[in-house]
Amino acid sequence: MTCIVADEMYTLHLTGWGHPEAPTRYRAIITALEDAGLKTDENTLTPRKATKDEILLCHQEEYYDLVRTECALTQEIGITDGSLMLSTGDANICPESFEVALFASGGVLTAIDAIMAGKARNVFAVVRPPGHHACRGAGMGFCIFNNVAIGARYVQQRYGLEKVLIADWDVHHGNGTQDIFNDDPSVYYFSTHQYPFYPGTGAAEDSGSGQAKGTVINVPIPAGSSSRERILEAFSSTLPKAMQQFLPDFVLISTGFDAHHDDLIGSCNLTTEDFSTLTSSVKEIADTFCQGRLVSVLEGGYNLDVLAKASVAHVMVLCAI
Repeated sequence: MTCIVADEMYTLHLTGWGHPEAPTRYRAIITALEDAGLKTDENTLTPRKATKDEILLCHQEEYYDLVRTECALTQEIGITDGSLMLSTGDANICPESFEVALFASGGVLTAIDAIMAGKARNVFAVVRPPGHHACRGAGMGFCIFNNVAIGARYVQQRYGLEKVLIADWDVHHGNGTQDIFNDDPSVYYFSTHQYPFYPGTGAAEDSGSGQAKGTVINVPIPAGSSSRERILEAFSSTLPKAMQQFLPDFVLISTGFDAHHDDLIGSCNLTTEDFSTLTSSVKEIADTFCQGRLVSVLEGGYNLDVLAKASVAHVMVLCAI
């Protein structure tokens, strides 16, 4: 069964008036999945909160303490609408943001536990704030903790699975994810992303360091008419070929829908149907190499109508036998 991680708590993280990463993103996805019959009481997983030790699998303790302190400070100074940013970068926070971010990472761990317990074949974790820009010691790009990276480390340490694939089709490069695993050959990071674009990382020659050289593949995509074909080719050909050598034990997807041609921020040209194709490509890898074990984690995507339709297309493929 395909399960959905969801909880109204994810709407408590406020980001200020007019911010694109808003609670309405969560509501648009959940409403669409419910209307399509893809989210029910039976297949919904209630997230737990990640522990401090679990966050520290990927983040520095000083940063964990900074997030807790600065979120609490917003309450003390009376600016509670999310219009303040973390001191490390462009991630807006409110008094509830620290707790919600723990539940965002914990939602990914809940998904992993369900799969490893045989309660789900795969899971779409509809969590916020997103995570793939969060580095070991800094939040940025709307991200506080790196949800997908924490999930990868948790899979390895809790369940002893050695090799994890993180496939990232968000329109932005997941600089935080690469930062965390750049010298670790046990986690393979594959990213297609508009380039040059925020955050300015992800050049093709940036392929990991030390023993991990070659376990990072960045596919920078110029904005414009050819972006769609290049993204689809990367996921249908380049990634499967790489996985024949890597042989992953678990698959995680950084699932951004902002490479859609109608997104408010990106300038790539994917269609809603293309997200079905991308999902099929990664799902086939999970089915081939790791008994279907796959967790999809929400990242970007800022057009609410696109979010709704693309999420339905994504989950329909995850549900397919």
